[in-house]
Amino acid sequence: MAVVVTGLGIVSSLGKTAPSTWQGVLAGDSAIALRQPFLELPPRPMAMVDKIPQQLTPLLLTAVAEALEDAGLKSPLPDCGVVIGSSRAYQGQWEQLIQAPNHLSATPWLATLPSMAAMETARLIGSCDRVLAPMAACATGLWAIAQAYDLIQQGYCQRVVVGAAEAAITPMTLVGFEQMRAMAQTGCYPFDVNREGLVVGEGAAILVLETPALACQRSARVYGEILGAGLTADAYHLSAPDPECAGGLAAIRHCLDRSQLQANQVGFIHAHGTGTQLNDAYESTLIQRCFPQSPYVSSTKGATGHTLGASGAFGAAMCLLALHHQTVPPSVGLSQPAFPLNLPRQATESPLEAALCFGFGFGGQNAIVAFKRWHEA
Repeated sequence: MAVVVTGLGIVSSLGKTAPSTWQGVLAGDSAIALRQPFLELPPRPMAMVDKIPQQLTPLLLTAVAEALEDAGLKSPLPDCGVVIGSSRAYQGQWEQLIQAPNHLSATPWLATLPSMAAMETARLIGSCDRVLAPMAACATGLWAIAQAYDLIQQGYCQRVVVGAAEAAITPMTLVGFEQMRAMAQTGCYPFDVNREGLVVGEGAAILVLETPALACQRSARVYGEILGAGLTADAYHLSAPDPECAGGLAAIRHCLDRSQLQANQVGFIHAHGTGTQLNDAYESTLIQRCFPQSPYVSSTKGATGHTLGASGAFGAAMCLLALHHQTVPPSVGLSQPAFPLNLPRQATESPLEAALCFGFGFGGQNAIVAFKRWHEA
């Protein structure tokens, strides 16, 4: 059974809607700037939605509302499944609660459980169907899409609201990446010779998935089709990728097999592209081994920052928009390529039939999802 995408909703540091974010990426804009939201920490480059760090629920529900409107749907949707992921969830609010333990009560504590983002979405749309809340580090967004795809493929749902959100600008997150020496000092430059590391961003990206029959009944606009996913784990190291690339290669192979795609049919890859030394070298090796035809490769993290658990959902939206508009987004932040990849530095019109989105997470999480251009019957 085919699974199509009929709605997109995005809140990002580049824009508070999917169109504004897409146009900002195409223009090569970057929302990364030097910020100091916490006086006890030094200024660092960040990609913030507003002048102060955001909370998860408002980011999420804004994106959900846009996705539903974009798909031409209205609540309540009792038969609609929900799959919403986040790697940090309500960590920022937990950090605030820990600072004032005497004021801790059951209500704010329960409202910040990791699964509550999915439950908030279910309440907003009136869903009485399956509700899932995956967490798989920075691969979370793609894991969520893979789970939502399976719900429709296996006949459990005919429509699913899926995506991920991250309110990642918190003291613990910033200090943690700083201690790991993964944090950039000036900006995010994926696949560049002078790449410094990642820049933390915040935001949410939501997709509406449906069967083609439902979309046809409503004469809904279709952005593209989801073909399949490959999900693996390295079981190698807490933070470093497997130098043998076994898990990543297996994820690509599984994705292509399940999607019935040949490697030479892939015209665009939205890379994880964090701008760290290890990740970019790892992905470059994977792409060169598996795709000798040199498809376009972009990372939009130089524009939006690294939204951690939401990054895969952002990447998926970029793939769908690229297929829909037949335009490859640029790899923002790239000046001097460090690898022999086809890395566009400006928006490029190109006939695209299939695209892949890569996502990798600490602990060896590997996620690849395939998308196809939708041709109206």
